[in-house]
Amino acid sequence: MRHIALLLFLATTTLFSQSQTDLSYYLPQDVSYDSNIPTPKSIIGHEVGEWHITHDKLVQYMYALADVSNRITIEDRGKTFEDRPLLLLTITSPENHQNLNAIQTAHLEATENNSANVESRPIVVYQGFSIHGNEPSGSNAALVAAYYLAAAQGPKIDDLLNNTIILFDPSFNPDGLQRFAYWANTNRSMNLNPDPNDREYSEVWPGGRTNHYWFDMNRDWLPVQLPESRARIETFHNWMPNILTDHHEMGTNSSFFFQPGIPSRTHPLTPKMNQELTKGIAEYHAKAFDKIGSLYYSEESFDDFYYGKGSTFPDINGSIGILFEQASSRGHIQESENGLLTFPFTIRNQFTAALSTLKAANNMREEILEYQHNFFKNARNEASKEGNKAIVFGDEKDAAKTYHLAEILKRHNIKFHDVKSDFSADGKSYKKGYSYVVPKNQKNTRLINAMFEKRTTFQDSLFYDVSAWTFPLAFNLDYTETTTANAGAEINNLTHKNGGVNSKSNYAYLFEWHEYYAPKLLNEILKKGLRAKVSLKTFKANGKSYDYGTIMIPAKNQDLSSSEIYTFLDDAAKESHINIDAVSTGLNDGIDLGSRNFRNLELPKVALLVGDGMTSYDAGEIWHLLDTRYDIVATKLDTKSFGRADLSRYNTIIMVNSRSGLNDNNTKKLKSWIQDGGTLVAYRSALRWLNSKELMKIDFKKNSNVTAKNISYEQRGDFRGAQVIGGAIFETMLDRSHPINFGYKNDKLPMFRNTTIFINPDKNSYNNPIQHTKNPLLSGYISEENLDSLSLSVPLKIGGIGRGNIIAFTDNTNFRAFWYGTNKLLMNAIFFRDEF
Repeated sequence: MRHIALLLFLATTTLFSQSQTDLSYYLPQDVSYDSNIPTPKSIIGHEVGEWHITHDKLVQYMYALADVSNRITIEDRGKTFEDRPLLLLTITSPENHQNLNAIQTAHLEATENNSANVESRPIVVYQGFSIHGNEPSGSNAALVAAYYLAAAQGPKIDDLLNNTIILFDPSFNPDGLQRFAYWANTNRSMNLNPDPNDREYSEVWPGGRTNHYWFDMNRDWLPVQLPESRARIETFHNWMPNILTDHHEMGTNSSFFFQPGIPSRTHPLTPKMNQELTKGIAEYHAKAFDKIGSLYYSEESFDDFYYGKGSTFPDINGSIGILFEQASSRGHIQESENGLLTFPFTIRNQFTAALSTLKAANNMREEILEYQHNFFKNARNEASKEGNKAIVFGDEKDAAKTYHLAEILKRHNIKFHDVKSDFSADGKSYKKGYSYVVPKNQKNTRLINAMFEKRTTFQDSLFYDVSAWTFPLAFNLDYTETTTANAGAEINNLTHKNGGVNSKSNYAYLFEWHEYYAPKLLNEILKKGLRAKVSLKTFKANGKSYDYGTIMIPAKNQDLSSSEIYTFLDDAAKESHINIDAVSTGLNDGIDLGSRNFRNLELPKVALLVGDGMTSYDAGEIWHLLDTRYDIVATKLDTKSFGRADLSRYNTIIMVNSRSGLNDNNTKKLKSWIQDGGTLVAYRSALRWLNSKELMKIDFKKNSNVTAKNISYEQRGDFRGAQVIGGAIFETMLDRSHPINFGYKNDKLPMFRNTTIFINPDKNSYNNPIQHTKNPLLSGYISEENLDSLSLSVPLKIGGIGRGNIIAFTDNTNFRAFWYGTNKLLMNAIFFRDEF
């Protein structure tokens, strides 16, 4: 009987849920609505929550509102990788719209002045939805929120719009939202099925969470490497909003979360008042959710530590970031521990949080405006105490990496200067055109500290994300804090270093491997069919020293004439911002150009394993790196197609983080390909798979010191979490003569780590071209036990089978597109694979 009653309940609730998706389910009834404003259904053809909104229909509706409402203006700020528009709606009263530029100017001036009027100035709220595409209740709620703000009538809405400028971003992630909407809608049944085993609730790889190149864009607010991020960061700095909301989803069996998060996990650079105001705003959320009967919680999970997240980035910029997490239906309706969870219910909760934010902003307007004003006033006072202190950063051999870090600073409105002339500090050389100076005495001094600091002590040992992101370490740049920086003019127009060939040669051309885009140039040369060689030793030519990894292109016995080679190389060098030297003789101080220590190079033919079993984030980072920076074509080889693929087409296969690896038949096929001369590059957990399949013998370090002492049952989760390396930076020693390290000018290299895979060094030192130092921690959190295991371990293992190689990294060398400093390790594995 009980079973029958449950089935009847589920059937009744399912039918009820399918009929309750009109606007009355969502909208407050304490206002009237303008009949001239189109409802979502009148434009998109279905009720909100009946189907998952596709991005094209979301765009269509936003333009329809802007066409008829004098409260809304709309702009297209750019395109995603898949050519979808990055929209922003500005929503406020018609009177404010007529004076918008003056309001914006006054708002920004309040961050610059020692006094500011907060009584009559509107508050600015940036509302952003669904940065993870498969967390769609946010963007679907944006339909209702935009309609409400355009159509609601009465003193309540007039007061809100008079006092508020709303920067409304209906989809932080258009490509991911479209991908997930397709999945949910194509697997939707007419009779909605709440069974969590239904295909609707289990996306295929890589899922809709990420953007086109499979990046988690909620980690890119500080690095700003993706087009979606660049659009929203420009909007942020153009307006300096007082509040920014970030609407997400979490596990189906959860309820609703709003910040503050766990108090002990707030970054120390965030003012305490920020968290107090966040808590004050939370009271408005609680009242709103109490009213509709929805469960919620706060201060029990998530954190405010990594400034690269949407809910935390505002906190270091004088704003208040707020994270919302709604239990996800992952489709249209699903069973949960809290009863049937319907898609409309999740949308209503997100809409409720959006409105409660606006109500809090309106009621706390003066207090929050005053907070932002004081944030920058205090920051200026801190900056003035810095006096002549400045950070100088650069790489005398690599202008491109330096340029790209400066590019990030510019996107964040951080001022920096050219180096007036070459100088040295702390034993490092800083070269004009290859270095920049960042004065500490400027408005964004707190943001500078957040980007450049090295932090190794923490209040808490648990982190929702990485514990370190020190930018000059990520870029592997020399940097020094000094009071005697040789600063020149402020850089307003940032440009790449010029490149080109210094003259025509009938003998040969040389370029060093130090520059970031050297692999791009070499790939173009090999694609053109020109022969090129790499130097395994250092030498001098025409009085100039050339390092390990120098590339040589002979001018003779090529398919192009000498003149054609010169023209091609000059164009390619300019495109890659690299200087190429012409030489007229092969006689050198050291090895000569005809030496056997110059080895022939082969055009990379790369396959990247993707699909089930592979980590999409890691795969996407490599795809993005090869495709967008180095113009290297990489075949995305799906694991389900591996058995049918002709592997002879490739000389390099990359296997990213993978616990499951390949099945036995495919493993045999891969082994045979390696034996025939192929190179496998493997990362992270794939190393354990390699060891288990006996493709490579790896001597893993065992950490036997982790024992729980005086830890209660309640504390067990925190104890285990403290042994996780969520993301920190560690120092390694380099053997610069080894081809894996070609292009690195220093004998130390900062490396990112987010695994607890530790490998013992080989007994022969020449087999340890990269090794952690004895005290390797540079920045971030690691437990004492793990630090002991990491000391003198190796992050790289190189082995061989037959005529081929396996190059295995314990950690990601391409993390989140901004870890420029270790990208070249992968490039060296690809281009110089035959020399290992």
